[in-house]
Amino acid sequence: MNAQEYSRPVDLKNIQITDTFWKNEMELVRTNVIPYQWDTLNDRVEGAAPSYCMRNFKIAGKMMAEKKVKGASYEEPQYTFRGFEALPEDPDNLEDKFYGFVFQDSDFAKWIEAVGYSLTQHPDAELEKIADEAIDIVCAAQHENGYLDTYYIINGMDKIFTNLRDHHELYCFGHLAEGAIAYYEATGKDKLLKAVERYAMFIDSYFGSKPGKCKGYPGHEIAEMALFRLYEATGNDIYLKLGEFFIDERGKRPYYWDNEHAPIGKKEDLRYHYHQAHVPVREQDEAVGHAVRAVYLYSGMADMARIKKDEALYRACEKLWDSITKEKMYITGGIGGTHIGEAFSYPYDLPNDTAYAETCASIGLVFFARRMLEIRPNSKYADVMELALHNGILSGMALDGKSFFYVNPLQVVPESCKKDERKFHVKPVRQKWFGCACCPPNLARLISSIGSYAFTEKKDTLFVHLYMGANVKMDVNGKEVNVVLDSQFPWNGKVSAKIKAEEALEMTIAFRIPGWCKKFSAPSIEGKKTSMKDGYLYVRGIFRPEEEIALNFPMEIRVMAANGRVREDAGKVALMRGPVVYCMEEADNGKNLQDFYLEAEKGFLQCKSKEFGNEVIVIEGRAKKKKYNEADTELYHEYKTPQFEKCKVKFIPYYTWANRGEGEMQVFVPVDVRG
Repeated sequence: MNAQEYSRPVDLKNIQITDTFWKNEMELVRTNVIPYQWDTLNDRVEGAAPSYCMRNFKIAGKMMAEKKVKGASYEEPQYTFRGFEALPEDPDNLEDKFYGFVFQDSDFAKWIEAVGYSLTQHPDAELEKIADEAIDIVCAAQHENGYLDTYYIINGMDKIFTNLRDHHELYCFGHLAEGAIAYYEATGKDKLLKAVERYAMFIDSYFGSKPGKCKGYPGHEIAEMALFRLYEATGNDIYLKLGEFFIDERGKRPYYWDNEHAPIGKKEDLRYHYHQAHVPVREQDEAVGHAVRAVYLYSGMADMARIKKDEALYRACEKLWDSITKEKMYITGGIGGTHIGEAFSYPYDLPNDTAYAETCASIGLVFFARRMLEIRPNSKYADVMELALHNGILSGMALDGKSFFYVNPLQVVPESCKKDERKFHVKPVRQKWFGCACCPPNLARLISSIGSYAFTEKKDTLFVHLYMGANVKMDVNGKEVNVVLDSQFPWNGKVSAKIKAEEALEMTIAFRIPGWCKKFSAPSIEGKKTSMKDGYLYVRGIFRPEEEIALNFPMEIRVMAANGRVREDAGKVALMRGPVVYCMEEADNGKNLQDFYLEAEKGFLQCKSKEFGNEVIVIEGRAKKKKYNEADTELYHEYKTPQFEKCKVKFIPYYTWANRGEGEMQVFVPVDVRG
């Protein structure tokens, strides 16, 4: 691994997104999600699950102020430790105690991160003022030793770091670090960043390999990649070494958490699988356990592999990537096949109607993909990143930005969601908010920073991983250059890149060739050296001011089948066009979607539609629908050859489903093979 080969995300301040598709999503986040999320953090949304997040910070800050006044006479309050503090009978008369999940602090952290990213694209003095005041509240809660987690500041500091497996202090720290860095990079204000650094130094004083220090590691990963980002933002080696310690210590025997929780025999190893701590990370070759935790860990591993040029760690990342994408990923880019533990199941176990496919898990997969791209630009990473973004992630937010999915199934029958306990986790309509509200703010921070996933750079090379309209500013050998991208994705494959500079200069632009594109064209490349490597077209040469490169990636409708080992999809197909996965919905096709058999060989009609607000491409095809007869009224009857009637069927982009009311939906459709 040669560090000279690594690319880095283009600074968001040097990217202005102009893309019609993604700019609309970013505006939804800026105008709807971020304000709505702030209201929920302050428990001001009627009908939404209460958060208590900012209230907890205010209570903790008040307690710290009292402690400073009372000095040694102040006593830490002691409460019974539970994972969730239930509401009292009178919610208007709350006690001065902690309410919510143990990780409730992270809701603020993700909000401030999204705010930071949003401000780079759209300066907003009023939003910045609100953020500054929120930061004041959070920083006032910080303990004098640097510790900053309201659950223990309120409940009693004698219990800190005593339940690393379950109590999420390091998880909350990780999100807070990510948020502090994002806000500092956007505004130059470092109050929260300084608070995070104080907290990080306290954590370092507690954990480590030296005698007397705690040998534990996070139960829910994210601190690892946050520490590496903190190191790269500040240059402080302490954060780098602490991140290394957490990754290297994970999975060692005897298991650290056995000191916290009594071992339960052979099943204990399975519990460690849930936390990706069953073996040291360099020995892991299958994605297991809680899907979000897993991809957060793998993202940190990839960061460390890049920074430390660690070949063994990089090889482990490669194996884990292949395990996910070749055996455990839905066609939508969703991951996590079972709601039991929100986890990966065994290879090829990808049920459609009980899928978990948490929005956060797909977002974490994008984190992992971008980090692998930094190490080695390979289209296989960007292809999955594009797939997840346009399908399993965008489906997590309504088209108006006002409701959300936690779970993203591939087949829904509303009645079963309400009456079958095995499917209670699946919702037929998006929800206003969640008590465990990780997904909406995760969406907000990802969409607001989408440019850093689309473009990376090194020296005189710009890598275009995702196609979206943008103005990207670079420094090429001391000369400023703007690369203006124009894209009609995801509905049209035409792309152009115009070079704007004061004088001619030599540089390289590397364009990803999407895996779904059978044959692309680049008619305007003349006088440049071109080469293909790992799915990227490298165009190098001297670019004249205002010179333009045009490419075209034809988007054909593709009829997709799953690997034969995916039992749930046997005899079924799904439709894709470009990066977009399609589905059938009751609103267009009526009930009993399982009775449709697609005549895939008869061809399809694609047309533009504005029924979802912004223009999208919908697909129409031909099918046969099963006709019911008198025998079908019996629970069991002698088999008779079923009769069918010909009909038309309509498919819509998967991410747009459940925006027209409650109804059935399915991605994989039985295919008619009889002709």
